[in-house]
Amino acid sequence: MAHTVLILGGGVGGVVAANRLRRLLPAGDRVVVVDRLSDSAFPASLPWLTAGRRSVAAISRPLRRLLKPDIEVITGEIEQILPDTKEIVVGGRRLAGDDLIITLGAALVPERIPGLAQAGYNLYATEGAEALRRAMERFTRGLVVVLTAAPAYKCPAAPYEVALLLEDLCRRRGIRDQVEFRVIAAEPAPMGVAGPAVSAAVRELLASRGISYLPDHQVASVDPVAKRLHFTNDMWVAFDLLAYVPPHGAPDVVVRSGLTGESGWIAADRHTLETRWPGVYALGDVVSLPLAMGKPLPKAGVFARSQAEVVARNIAARRHGTAANARFDGHGTCFIEIGGGKAAQGKGNFYAEPVPTVALKPPGRRWHLGKVLFEQTWLRGWM
Repeated sequence: MAHTVLILGGGVGGVVAANRLRRLLPAGDRVVVVDRLSDSAFPASLPWLTAGRRSVAAISRPLRRLLKPDIEVITGEIEQILPDTKEIVVGGRRLAGDDLIITLGAALVPERIPGLAQAGYNLYATEGAEALRRAMERFTRGLVVVLTAAPAYKCPAAPYEVALLLEDLCRRRGIRDQVEFRVIAAEPAPMGVAGPAVSAAVRELLASRGISYLPDHQVASVDPVAKRLHFTNDMWVAFDLLAYVPPHGAPDVVVRSGLTGESGWIAADRHTLETRWPGVYALGDVVSLPLAMGKPLPKAGVFARSQAEVVARNIAARRHGTAANARFDGHGTCFIEIGGGKAAQGKGNFYAEPVPTVALKPPGRRWHLGKVLFEQTWLRGWM
């Protein structure tokens, strides 16, 4: 009898899981990817987009092109997830699977901060990054603020990449002496889960470019007319241009379906990604995986990719009647673009105890090329 795997979400995790399963499962089995959008933009390329190093077309592909030919694609809004029966409702149609993989990402909710959406540019949305690119083309002088509106967010390096890339853009345009840059962060240190050495290295990267850094400041509201940020400590900061990382939350359908736990995200086994419902897996940004230090594993595409490989291998092993012994081990790599064709590389074991063991290698061209390769692997459908 044919076996069906339903994959909810066509991001990095969904594409990798689908393509790997198609290679590993018998030809008669079904692999079905469901996403509300027919096109997919590579999120790690958004910082390049803000600085005019990429176009929307260059970092986007039809989802169909990223997947192997024998994978079914359903485009539509997922209205309900029924983990007990491994069923979903999409566009009024009920679909059932033998295995269910939930990789729907994190919802961006700037509306949680009054005035934020009206005052600035959302770095984590394609349209926001493109609008920021256009705004920077017109910008000639003043204060640029890069803001993280909540202490935890996906792609922890991204806001720091954006600040460094925009600074590099202004330097190339010959207007750097007329533009001030400031990063204001809700978190106490940049990329804090990676450890104090990595945080210190990122702060040094910012300082070397004359970018001021103000940590541990939680924004309460934004006045889009006066262009002022109001923080919970009653401090006010004026700006001329605001780029922000919005608060995140689990997608509404995940919350409505009763899948979230105390963290507000789906809980899953930190090694197999299986939830408390047998045959139901959650991976990528929608899942919260605890670390020994008490904080969750950062949300990042590199982890979604590795987790998807583990889940696909274990589903295929069970299908073939062999031991499902693949394990996600918490290792990951990220890049911090700084402009000028250079990037720093962070790499290590986030599952190490008592704290993650992560090191940040100094900026160089090889790390920039590493990120370019990751981007091209995605865009050419090689994952």
